[in-house]
Amino acid sequence: MNFGWTDEELTFRKRVTDFLDANWDRRRIAGGAATEEGSRTASTEDFSKVLAEHGWLTMAWPKEYGGEGASYMGQMIFKEEATIRGAPTGGMGAHMVGPMMMIHGTEEQKREHLPKIANAEVIWCQGFSEPGSGSDLASLQTRATRDGDDFVINGQKIWTSGAQSADYIHVLTRTDADAPKHRGISYFMVDMKTPGITIRPLVQMHGAAGFNETFFEDVRVPAKNMFGEENRGWYVATTLLDFERSGVDRMATTQNALDPLLAHAKQPDSAGEGRRIVENDPYRHKLAETAVELEVSRYLSYRVTWMQSRGLVPNYESSISKVHSTELLQKNARRGINMLGLAGALKPESKHAVMGGLYCQIYMQTTSRTLGGGTSEIQRNIIATRGLGLPRG
Repeated sequence: MNFGWTDEELTFRKRVTDFLDANWDRRRIAGGAATEEGSRTASTEDFSKVLAEHGWLTMAWPKEYGGEGASYMGQMIFKEEATIRGAPTGGMGAHMVGPMMMIHGTEEQKREHLPKIANAEVIWCQGFSEPGSGSDLASLQTRATRDGDDFVINGQKIWTSGAQSADYIHVLTRTDADAPKHRGISYFMVDMKTPGITIRPLVQMHGAAGFNETFFEDVRVPAKNMFGEENRGWYVATTLLDFERSGVDRMATTQNALDPLLAHAKQPDSAGEGRRIVENDPYRHKLAETAVELEVSRYLSYRVTWMQSRGLVPNYESSISKVHSTELLQKNARRGINMLGLAGALKPESKHAVMGGLYCQIYMQTTSRTLGGGTSEIQRNIIATRGLGLPRG
């Protein structure tokens, strides 16, 4: 791997940072805590359309699908800088569904859906997990039964991020109850306005309702909306999961949270909100550890993108990046809230909250990051078997 940047990449990074600094107020989503991934707000939706006009949301896509045919490294530079500032980056459609569709979708599916994603016209959500199927996702029980040119879906999904704002859901279903569990699954895209879909928000401990329960009751889906072959959807879904686990956004989210904490630590106590870190303060070393680990996470993310730019398909490499970055998010949140003392645990609405209650929100929000997209235990199994070649237990 080449750890350097070309002159063209450095110029592009400067162009992106100048634009974001001039046009996006990072206080809209301070520390990544004000809204959930995939949710639709006036500020994020409008700004996403501006970014789409610049061609930045899907710049590495082929031109025929609304992209710029740019390099993967350029796409990653944009996503890194935008995430550090809490700005929209294209969401699930641009970074997961679209790339998966380019590999496994039909030409009709690509022509209809990819330009809409590239133009920031639609939001996607993911229907994978169920109340009894989380880490063991292949045990899912949502059924899809063939009925002429349609399939009829019945079942329940949970932890559906952004379902309340989404236009489409990509959903895993069981189409052959007698097949081994990995081989009887089919994968569909479904319009969220289809009759029979009910959404129930799940309010989390930090007050947001980004997750949802999603119920399917006799939901009719055209057979042409299937991704890949019938009963082979699991293998299509693993492609999408590799894209989900390989993003630079988790590392950049830590950067977004660490920067204001470092600024806070440089202010004298007499300034009111400050917490000056002196030479022998134990948190001086903890902040340094976070900074060092952040650089490790950065280069693990760069490695995945570099592999994609060489036509390689990261697998266990994505899992390494996912484990390290999500656990770093949690460590930084824990270090930060402890450094801020008792007032650091107060919510933003409290007049006594430190840093506007930012780390209270971050701490609660990061508790789920090692679970979503496959738990750390699942990722370590992938690293052990596919990366190190160890036998399965």
